[in-house]
Amino acid sequence: RFCNMTHTIYNGSSSACFLLDGDTPYYAKSAYTVFVNGEECFRRDTNVFSLFGLTPDTEYTVAIRFDGSGAEELVKFKTGGETCCVNVRDFGAVGDGVHEDTAAIQAAIGFLPEGGRLWFPAGTYLSLPLCLKSHITLDLDEGATILGSTDRARYPIIPSFTVDPVTGKETLQAGFEGQELDSYQSLIQASYAEDIAIVGKGTIDGNGQNGDWWRDFQSFPARRPRVIFLNHTDGVTLHGVTVKNGPSWHIHPFYSQNFLMVDCFVTAPKDSPNTDGIDPESCDQVGIIGCKFSVGDDCIAVKAGKLDMALKHKLPACRHNISNCLMEFGHGAVTLGSELSAGIKDLSVSRCYFHATDRGLRIKTRRGRGKDSVIDNVRFDNIRMDKVLTPIVINMWYNCCDPDRFEEYVWRRDALPVDHRTPHLGSFAFRNMECTGAEVAACYIDGLPESPIDEVTLENISVSFAEDAKPGMPSMKNQNQEQCRLGLYLDNVKKIYVKNVKLHGVEGKALVAHHYEDVVTEDFEEN
Repeated sequence: RFCNMTHTIYNGSSSACFLLDGDTPYYAKSAYTVFVNGEECFRRDTNVFSLFGLTPDTEYTVAIRFDGSGAEELVKFKTGGETCCVNVRDFGAVGDGVHEDTAAIQAAIGFLPEGGRLWFPAGTYLSLPLCLKSHITLDLDEGATILGSTDRARYPIIPSFTVDPVTGKETLQAGFEGQELDSYQSLIQASYAEDIAIVGKGTIDGNGQNGDWWRDFQSFPARRPRVIFLNHTDGVTLHGVTVKNGPSWHIHPFYSQNFLMVDCFVTAPKDSPNTDGIDPESCDQVGIIGCKFSVGDDCIAVKAGKLDMALKHKLPACRHNISNCLMEFGHGAVTLGSELSAGIKDLSVSRCYFHATDRGLRIKTRRGRGKDSVIDNVRFDNIRMDKVLTPIVINMWYNCCDPDRFEEYVWRRDALPVDHRTPHLGSFAFRNMECTGAEVAACYIDGLPESPIDEVTLENISVSFAEDAKPGMPSMKNQNQEQCRLGLYLDNVKKIYVKNVKLHGVEGKALVAHHYEDVVTEDFEEN
């Protein structure tokens, strides 16, 4: 039988991406086979799948046949049009991984007409940083890699902002960790551009491990590049590509809007420094769907600048949808902050699977982020976690990435006067989560005494601890203490609601709460 439960979430000229309805995190209820125009193509077991190598302006029929049940789903779609497709080798690119192809690739981008597609056949294209322009598509075939050069001396340094010599107006050009900072140009960079797609089964490799990007970077004259940096862009899509071994963060949408990332893989060694997967900063309308992350820092970190940036630009992070993603390793699976001085609102995380990250859902801020550092209308629902050391963390005492990180203002535990630097966190709901193999704590929430968190709801959650659990730090703060098999810990939260929560293997009290106004529990079990 046929039913309409598969949705097209991206449709370009040469690729398309689809999402299966349902309630299972990341993986489908059963494996399935995909047929295109009646021809069997491949088998999958994830909620998101993709088609590549399609013909532009062409109608397709996709059938999805599920194992066991005999059920089928049918999707019809038509690929988008394009003005032309150009082979990058026609502009002199060699693709042997030895010859530098920067000039050839940049020339091809420059000559590509609006609505054109630049195709990279299989090969390794060694390159210095590249600039993209509006209304184009980069299409990386399977086996095609854009490989970042290790010659740091030849990476241009981009100023944090430029000043118009006539009007005196500033134009923001670069930033890192919530500040306007000069940065090395990223391998793939687009600024003040729109309607760009990077698609295909190929790879963009920052090559961070082979240069000096991961060593002594604190002494560099500018901040390290990202693999992909998108500054004030509108309508950028990443589909299918693997992004790996970033010099620092892998993908950094910066004051951008309408960004979509689907069915991509971001990876770096788990001990690589600050290699976040994707850090959208002060962006509006971000979709991260069906992607896999395995990195050396946070997999996804939603940011909104430090205090000076927020006061100057006043752009919160808005309307983010993170769903059907797999996060492996890394410090946090999905993180909000710590740079969130302009605030975060209307964010949803659902149907995701976290495996072996230090923390699962992680919110971090600190004194000094400011009164606009407010998180509002954030939803966490239907999450599966396995071997995540601490599944839920809210930390208002974060002590990294700031020069004053060890000063008394940051760590002092008694209430300080509320002023323009004081952050505030509102209401949070964590629902429908199954967590196995935890070690440090089930939930660790630590608010500020002068600015307690308004409300936390924990509902339909089960957490079981590993039998061989080892002590660790549930959050990053000064005067930290190791924990092991800690249950629900909440400090400086006004209202606490615990409903249908089950903990297995806790040491000590299952619920520890300090400095609260009200605690309500219903169907709270410990064994």
